Amino acid sequence: MNYKLTKTVSYSLAACVLLSSVSLCSDAASTTSGVSSISSTTGVLEETEYSAYAGAQLSVNDMLANATAISAETQLADNDASTVSSSDNPYADIAIAQVDNYVYIRESASADSEYVGKLYNNSAATVSETVDTDDGQWLKITSGDVTGYVKSEYVVQNDEELAKSVSRRLAIVKTTTLYVREEATTDSDVIDLLPEGDDLTVIDESMVDTGWVKVTCNAGEGYISTDYIELSTDFTVAESKNAEIARLAKEEREKEEAQAAAQRATQAAAAVSNSSSSSSSGTTYAAPSGSSGSSVVAYGSQFVGNPYVYGGTSLTNGTDCSGFVMSVYSAFGVSLPHSSSALRSVGYGVSYDEMQPGDIVCYSGHVGIYAGNGQLLHASTYRTGITYSNVNYKNILAIRRIF
Repeated sequence: MNYKLTKTVSYSLAACVLLSSVSLCSDAASTTSGVSSISSTTGVLEETEYSAYAGAQLSVNDMLANATAISAETQLADNDASTVSSSDNPYADIAIAQVDNYVYIRESASADSEYVGKLYNNSAATVSETVDTDDGQWLKITSGDVTGYVKSEYVVQNDEELAKSVSRRLAIVKTTTLYVREEATTDSDVIDLLPEGDDLTVIDESMVDTGWVKVTCNAGEGYISTDYIELSTDFTVAESKNAEIARLAKEEREKEEAQAAAQRATQAAAAVSNSSSSSSSGTTYAAPSGSSGSSVVAYGSQFVGNPYVYGGTSLTNGTDCSGFVMSVYSAFGVSLPHSSSALRSVGYGVSYDEMQPGDIVCYSGHVGIYAGNGQLLHASTYRTGITYSNVNYKNILAIRRIF
């Protein structure tokens, strides 16, 4: 994550609002918290020092809707944007910010005007107006729900390769259970199953005319039928000033709620007179105790070797990947969704370098719990069940912290 693509205006983007007489730090401010960017070459999160929410992920559909509204409202006489079908090329006319961190988006074409939002590195936006001033050229942009002005020299426009490298092509599941097959045919073996609403990263669309696309999933690379999905391209977009304030308040509130949940879990464990429980097979498991990420890992690791069951939530009799994360955290009084894609929004984001035991690690079509020492604790496949893997065995999309 709405996803059918149409485009009626040209895309371009700007970042870094700086007057030539104003130092870089005046607008291109630096922050130190949050999730890092994902490398276009390795797919692994890289440290870049910007906000955990570095602008909300929005579909191109939403960006196009915003851009169309702005264009209709202003009715710019000098807007010579050509009509391009994004279903043929979703990257056409996209422009990408290339800055160290973020730049303030201003109310007007002046560094002295109030800021209305922040545009982060590798974010995308539409351009509706070019303004030449004594200080240089400014662009009026719309990115997400933010409209304002940035300087033009910090933008890279119409670079398809760059746009591809900073975006993610998605296949959204629109059927109860999606089969991921080994080959692009219904006669091929099923290698993975995905529930409705989840998404997968598309890595090859060369066969889309035949009704198939290639994706990456927990079982590896496979093919899915386009009859049961919607395709979309997601870019990072700007964060409004109000959204930033709300986000920071939400992060603080969630941290407080996590602390309260951890206290409840500790109290519940202390109240258990018999500190063990048994499964139907007779295996004994220790009750959850503690109030940290390491406690979560210690509790969840007891179930290694138990079976993987699609749609399941039982740590003893069978669970799938999101069911495993949900059930482990449930033992600590934390309610989480039973969806690998929805888990990308729980808690708060942290960078790869900040990752610690207990953090939820999200992938294309999969999710697990970081166990420390580079290991992922997860309900992997039918063959392996609940097991450990290298945390970098697949490209990481997000890292979320609860405790």
